[in-house]
Amino acid sequence: MSITLNQWQRARTSVPEVLERLLTLLDGAPPDLPATAHWTIADTVAHLATIAATDVALVRGPAGDPSPSVVRELRLNTTVDTVAAMNRIVMSKYTERSVPVLAARLRADVAELLAATEDVDPEREIIWLGGANLPIAGLLAHLVNELNIHAWDIARALRRPWYTDPRDAAMFVDLFLVGVTRCGYGKLLDHDRPVRPGRISVTFRAGVSEPVTMALVDGRVVLEELDPRPDVRVSYDPVVFNLMLFGRVSKARAALTGRVRVAGRRPWLLPEFMATMRLPS
Repeated sequence: MSITLNQWQRARTSVPEVLERLLTLLDGAPPDLPATAHWTIADTVAHLATIAATDVALVRGPAGDPSPSVVRELRLNTTVDTVAAMNRIVMSKYTERSVPVLAARLRADVAELLAATEDVDPEREIIWLGGANLPIAGLLAHLVNELNIHAWDIARALRRPWYTDPRDAAMFVDLFLVGVTRCGYGKLLDHDRPVRPGRISVTFRAGVSEPVTMALVDGRVVLEELDPRPDVRVSYDPVVFNLMLFGRVSKARAALTGRVRVAGRRPWLLPEFMATMRLPS
């Protein structure tokens, strides 16, 4: 499950390419137009700016992290279920809402992030949310996904199209989810529900990348060798799959359009697996 040179190069080239398309989309956009149920376009760009700035700080290490101590503590103790609460606190402390100013900061931080990671090992791990260990390649894949998801929000608000390359979308599973699972996700998936004993194996097939098998074993998600007969097989269009994972497309719509298909020996176990391997929506 090592990170390939092609994956690393794609992550590094996709971040600035997607960012520039997003900034073009923002040109002339009304900053107070709602982009989501809770954020305007300006709020959404501010959120992306906090992510890019945080990524720079994480790559620099503790000595180069300018975040307030309360924010650093939040990052270490955040779970999937408390990401929204963390975002509210971060956004309250990051008050800039001028879209041109935010766009300039976002472009500068992305350039700094790429410069800081130019000669590093893509397998090098940083301490991410919830104390998770995340390879730097996974960090860039996460940023690509955030840019695409929120660009989709903004484009929808503006009634304009937004194109996400399926190979970019596939990196979210291939580099981010695989990376954080392989290296250790810390408190990120913690919950207070009863732990289901036993094993549920799920093989994910995007069609544009190699399939991967994950398993929920006695409450912990682990990576496994590719299972030819898993409990669940999920075949998916990675663009729609990511939008579904983050609540932009309903599960029913994804299934009815054939963009996400579930099969396998025990497909009814997928909700149990996803109750642990879940994402904020």
